[in-house]
Amino acid sequence: MRELSLDQLKTLICIIDLGTFSAAAQALHLSQPTISLHINELESRFQTPLLVRGGKRVLATPAGACLADSGRRLLRDADEAVAAVERQVAGITGRVRLGASSGILVHQLPQVMETLEKTYQKIDIEVNILGSSDTMNGLQQGSLDIGIVAMPQTPAKDIVITHWRTDPMMAYLPLRWKAPKVVTPEWLAQQPLIFNEPSTHMYQLTMAWFAQAGFSPRAKIELNYTEAMKSLVAAAYGAAILPFEHPELSEVRPQIQLRPLRPALPRHIGIAHRPIATLDGASKNFLNILEMFKQK
Repeated sequence: MRELSLDQLKTLICIIDLGTFSAAAQALHLSQPTISLHINELESRFQTPLLVRGGKRVLATPAGACLADSGRRLLRDADEAVAAVERQVAGITGRVRLGASSGILVHQLPQVMETLEKTYQKIDIEVNILGSSDTMNGLQQGSLDIGIVAMPQTPAKDIVITHWRTDPMMAYLPLRWKAPKVVTPEWLAQQPLIFNEPSTHMYQLTMAWFAQAGFSPRAKIELNYTEAMKSLVAAAYGAAILPFEHPELSEVRPQIQLRPLRPALPRHIGIAHRPIATLDGASKNFLNILEMFKQK
């Protein structure tokens, strides 16, 4: 048995609503022979008359009325399916799988998410708290759509990375410590230190800064959550080198003092994703929102 044709159902419903074949043909922009063919094929398929012809107005048989009622629901469902796909393609709705570190999540993403909510209320962002290496792996494996990663990264096939922002790294020190106005590797290497874990880009960046001055200090503790590191600094457990993400805001806790580093140490952040042509509409629109917060 052949599948039902939505066009034929639309023809049947239009004839029942308008009362004549000619009026239906005009409304649907079809020839009258095509209209007749649609009805003949439907009646042949069900082996029963669907319309009563001969009077001034064409009427539906009980079978025709039953099919028309079901057909209206099918056409509504079809219209909704088309609209849903169009919204998905346009990026009005959809799900974006994002990989980012906890520091990015706390400091950069709140404003981004607020703007996204105002602009695209039906785009859902699934945030995965990951280091840059795991984020790059997720992009390559297809388990992530967009990543916010430390730069530079080893080039990866079919992954595009563009600069998003640069933040100065600063020495976060307990307030009770007597510290110089500018912190050097020599001075900091003699203090108890709080580092990120060795697998992270932040750890490698920090150790390279020390190594350039001939130092290779060991940390008192290693962990990856920026806010936890700041809490330990505030408790005078040790010092940490962390990015200062919002110089225009007062983000420093009362128990912490900040000092610039010498030599200066910048931290570069990029947006990573597969080629634009392969992304869905929701991912493209989220990239546009991220672009609004790109550091000029």
